[in-house]
Amino acid sequence: MIKRSAFQCGLWLTALSVAMSFQTQAAEKVTVQLKWLPQSQFAGYYVAQEKGFYEQEGLDVTIKPGGTDISPVQVIAGKSADVIVNWLPDSLASREAGVPLVNIAQVYNRSGMMLTCKKSSGIKTPADFKGKTLGVWYGGNEYPFFNWMNKLGLKPGKDITILKQGFNVDPLLQDQAACISTMNYNEYGQLLDAGLKASDLISFPYDDQGVSTLEDGLYVRGPDLQNPAFVAKMAKFVKASLKGWDYAVQHPQEAAKIVVAEDASGSATEEAQTRQMENVAKLITNANTPKMGYLEPAAYRQTIDVLLHSGGDTPVIKKDPGDAGMTHAVWDAAMKLK
Repeated sequence: MIKRSAFQCGLWLTALSVAMSFQTQAAEKVTVQLKWLPQSQFAGYYVAQEKGFYEQEGLDVTIKPGGTDISPVQVIAGKSADVIVNWLPDSLASREAGVPLVNIAQVYNRSGMMLTCKKSSGIKTPADFKGKTLGVWYGGNEYPFFNWMNKLGLKPGKDITILKQGFNVDPLLQDQAACISTMNYNEYGQLLDAGLKASDLISFPYDDQGVSTLEDGLYVRGPDLQNPAFVAKMAKFVKASLKGWDYAVQHPQEAAKIVVAEDASGSATEEAQTRQMENVAKLITNANTPKMGYLEPAAYRQTIDVLLHSGGDTPVIKKDPGDAGMTHAVWDAAMKLK
């Protein structure tokens, strides 16, 4: 046994304290702004936090929930976040408006957006939409829909009636519309919870119609990418976040519990969030593969094409941004980290 004097012990404790203090100070701070309230749509980030994946990369991450009065774009434009979770249409429109957002990783490689109809309305195929009332989300979510109707040759106000839909399923439950907008991981489940059966419904996923746009991805300010230290920090964040997503996809029930614990309102339930996580997993088909989080150029181009040709007199974006709205630099750096 090695004996130490009181003086030596004091030096040792001081050195240990300094080392621990240095480790704490060395943790790089990252603030991520989510698009909505805590739910399994964002499970990967909460899992990465809970499991210590961010800490393992030397990061001190703050996850800021969204809400009805919170715009991730405005938050990052005001430099109150380093990175945001957002949809590509909104990001490209914001970029054209002066906020230089750049996609650094694409978590969802499929769209969860669907048009869900009651079979009793007589709708079996998109050709049956003619003469029907269709519920549509606005605020940027309407563009794929109008692109789709444009392809079908259906003119709003003439061939179809548009019901501006709130973020609920009431129009279908109250027969105000034959079809409504739904996400596979959220509103569709609400219809089932309200008493409808899957056999009562027919859904048309936007992915299957060739009009889908990229949804939950990670975005930063373009000028920040000129700083190598920022790129390195974001690479660590992307690596840890993707690890969190891989875990969430493999352990949906545990991920749901972690999400529910983050819900300050107490309204989230493990049952609903587990179901949501299981459906979110369907949108991350490359989870636990080397391609996880990689933004496919073809999918990026499809989103741009949908936005440029959404029909009507005012396209979402007037100019093709080319590759300026995306980069693989951060993802490539993340993949090289051990």
